[in-house]
Amino acid sequence: MTVHAETGERVLFASPSYVKEIVGLTPRESQKILEMIWEHVTRPEYTVRFKWNEGDIAFWDNRSTSHLAPTDIFQSDFDRQLYRITLVGRPLVGIDGKPSRSIEGLPILSAAEELRMMAAG
Repeated sequence: MTVHAETGERVLFASPSYVKEIVGLTPRESQKILEMIWEHVTRPEYTVRFKWNEGDIAFWDNRSTSHLAPTDIFQSDFDRQLYRITLVGRPLVGIDGKPSRSIEGLPILSAAEELRMMAAG
């Protein structure tokens, strides 16, 4: 669980690409619960199916939505150009008010933060 930085709403972040386990459960329990959650959030009533037309732009907030790429993306009459961007923002905060911490990897930094780090050494 996390709290959305802009809306203050509680969000259950359940991306199978990023969420690997539930702390405090056995690996089997954790995997089964995560599978149930993922199956739930990808039900049709919780998804948006975007029908691409020439000139369209789509974007979403990964802090509160799950992205499930369609399997028919190459069945259109025009070329699609995809550009992925990641906006730098505040770290996610848990419902207990504590900021999230990375278990693995480094956070994405703003250009200004990267330049400061490079200048420092």
